Amino acid sequence: MRQALETVMASVPAHQSVFGLKAAVAECILKAAAHGQTSYDGLVASASDQIQAMISMLS
Repeated sequence: MRQALETVMASVPAHQSVFGLKAAVAECILKAAAHGQTSYDGLVASASDQIQAMISMLS
């Protein structure tokens, strides 16, 4: 899960990396895992699909 988090965060441009984003991405990954998503690619995809919404929410 940590590697999935780091992969998603590495894809976020520096100017979009807002306070609290890493925690929100981690929460998203944990929720996906709790719902049965166990593959690395699936966890990355789950978080990546929601990254813009998280940035908007935290901005």
